[in-house]
Amino acid sequence: MHNLPEDTNHRALSEGQKDTGETTKNPTTKKWLLPIWPFAVAFVGYPIWWVLGLGDLGWPIMAIFMVAVLSKMGKGPTVPKGFGIWLLFLLWALCSIIMLDSFGRVLGFVFRYSMYLGATVFFIYVYNAKTRLTEQRVFGILTGMWFVVVVGGFAGLLFPVFELRTLLAYVLPQGILSNEMIHEMAFRTLTQFNSDPNAYVISAPRPSAPFLYANSWGNVYSVLTPVVVAYLGMIRGKKLFWWVLFSIPVSFIPAFLTLNRGMFLGLGIALIYVALRAIMAGNVKVLVAMLSLGIIGAIAVTTLPVTERLDVRTSRVSSVETRENLYIEAYERTLESPILGYGAPRPSENPGAPSVGTQGQFWMVLFSSGFPGAALFVGWLAWLFFKTFKRNDMVGLVSNTILLLTLVEIFYYGILTTGLIVVMTVGALALRNDPKSAENEKRHF
Repeated sequence: MHNLPEDTNHRALSEGQKDTGETTKNPTTKKWLLPIWPFAVAFVGYPIWWVLGLGDLGWPIMAIFMVAVLSKMGKGPTVPKGFGIWLLFLLWALCSIIMLDSFGRVLGFVFRYSMYLGATVFFIYVYNAKTRLTEQRVFGILTGMWFVVVVGGFAGLLFPVFELRTLLAYVLPQGILSNEMIHEMAFRTLTQFNSDPNAYVISAPRPSAPFLYANSWGNVYSVLTPVVVAYLGMIRGKKLFWWVLFSIPVSFIPAFLTLNRGMFLGLGIALIYVALRAIMAGNVKVLVAMLSLGIIGAIAVTTLPVTERLDVRTSRVSSVETRENLYIEAYERTLESPILGYGAPRPSENPGAPSVGTQGQFWMVLFSSGFPGAALFVGWLAWLFFKTFKRNDMVGLVSNTILLLTLVEIFYYGILTTGLIVVMTVGALALRNDPKSAENEKRHF
């Protein structure tokens, strides 16, 4: 872009040219465009974090690079007005640190809070990188992450007991590696399972790579699949279209064999919601696409040994009853510390049961940050949903759908960390192109 004299630049903007906010300190110089690479490396480079043993720590690490790039913006980045809800949640969650009673829980708090901060930076970055991080590029990069998830699922099916000693395992002392969370990060497996007959929950191997838990796999797959379907419409007529189209039904194999009932529920809600929106808008093409996906999914369920495996899994332990008891315990114990919660999950009063605040994002926030923290967290997601509901284009509809199924899944899935990063990304993408975005932006952040 050629440099404009100062008066010409101001005149151009006043005549309707959009200012993306990606400018340097001097308005007469070339515009500073936020680069793609921090965002792309964070998602497509996730396998590197996995091999290194860093895993989800890759998100706050890349967020640091994003902050460095954002600092070069002359006026500073902009945020939507409702962003204050999220900032209040961050403040409230930070205050709950005074409720922690051990060094180990402080470390866990720092880890989780760094993920919240990382998600915040991703939102701000995508919201302001309007020139280079176009809708198609963002969806293309997220589709790349989806392929990583699918390949990890197949790897888990093929090598269920494989374990990788990551670089982190070689550099950390044995004392630190004895910590359960650190050990899981340093020694990576492709599946999640527990064959101990004395364990509270006995489970056969379920694909989880590149994440620690099978439920994390299901959550990320469910929030990324709508993006992949929308991306098909963006690359129609290209060779890549056929590769992505073929990959969607193929991905159903690891998806259904993870036995993630919550994922089935989330994808089912997304399918029905988009179909209803298509009927309301009279969009026959989208409706046919949703019906086709539903038929393919039904064929996959009847063809793959999904129902048999689910019967075996539920016959070994009633995970629904276990979760229900933990939810009740989380609520009742939060009543004893309703304002700031307990700062972090705590052991259950039922011996051998999972810790309270680990079986769902909502319950973790409620137990860790009290009722105000939970209200702010859910309020932020609800605000994003209603703000993006106004958009009827494909990107807006997909983003709105992902936010809806996230509002459902937070009650039984922990969406930290990758799930939250995806949600903040699509939320920022949909908000920044709101026709009234100029009215909805705050002063520079």
